[in-house]
Amino acid sequence: MSDQRDGRNESRNEAGEGLSRRHFVQIGTLGLLAAGLPLPGLAAEKKLKVAAIFATPIEEPWDHQIHVALLKAQKELGIEYKFSEKVEAADFSRVMREYAQGGYQLVLGDAFAAERESRKTAKQFPKTAFLFGSGAGPAEPNFGVFDNWIHEPAYLSGLIAGKMTKSNTVGAVAAMGIPEVNRLVNAFFAGAKEANPAIKKKVTFIGSFFDPPKAKEAAIAQIDAGVDVIYAERFGVIDAAKEKKIYAISNMSDQADQGPDTVITGPVWDMYPTVEQAIKVVRAGVFTAQDYGDFSRMAKGGSTLAPYHKFDTLLPAEVKDLVEKKKAEILDGNFRVDVDENTPVSD
Repeated sequence: MSDQRDGRNESRNEAGEGLSRRHFVQIGTLGLLAAGLPLPGLAAEKKLKVAAIFATPIEEPWDHQIHVALLKAQKELGIEYKFSEKVEAADFSRVMREYAQGGYQLVLGDAFAAERESRKTAKQFPKTAFLFGSGAGPAEPNFGVFDNWIHEPAYLSGLIAGKMTKSNTVGAVAAMGIPEVNRLVNAFFAGAKEANPAIKKKVTFIGSFFDPPKAKEAAIAQIDAGVDVIYAERFGVIDAAKEKKIYAISNMSDQADQGPDTVITGPVWDMYPTVEQAIKVVRAGVFTAQDYGDFSRMAKGGSTLAPYHKFDTLLPAEVKDLVEKKKAEILDGNFRVDVDENTPVSD
């Protein structure tokens, strides 16, 4: 874990290390070059410094997927990575400034709760690339945006829910009625309705991005009202499904380990294509303010359906065939999942 004091100490330490590296270069560069050897000090200086700012605890699924992608980039792309979690909106700009002043060339995170402040701060550091999850568009010169456009696998998950329900009542417990949440829940219900026109839907918003006890309580209420397949858009819902022995659809990541006998599958958000592209353009010196949303779509590898695990042998063949057919149509561009960002309501 990283905090702001770590960032300040790192900046001071790097300043001291820079002096020793310059001294080393002055006395040894000619000899190393003559011998055809690499300059280790200079190579270290070229490592791209990337930071992330998260409003929630790192285990919250949305921020967790960004973190996982950056850890992969650290291993495969050789970046230097630091992050700050549980950053309140009032502190967001301060943390942005500290990373920018600390020499970080790319700063990512979720700016939903601090839209105005983060955009204003980004303009103060035009040489730093900022890429934030946002419900609005990019802002020149250096504020790019992304979002979890995983409505396509959410639709596929809905197909499964519609086929697996016995009560013809499916539910969803989600964060709040905002566009980026609404489109996932609506896509899920659209898939369920496509597979089973008789289904009824129940929707509950908990008013928070991370409140597992409240999400569990809302899920139990839905289950008691007849829901037998539930979309766990938030953490806590799978626990309720496991206790009540009903099927669950996970969200953001493969969460089968939380309920192996309960979780059938769910949409998975892979942020690595987004992160990889951002690092590529920053390294090339051509980062511009743009919307990276397309890198979260299935065709770009930014989203998929989680493995079925034990349900691979439990799901009827016709259900799996239906999902595979729709998946192929999506990837071929022959079927487009509607983007419906209206707030869903229960039937």
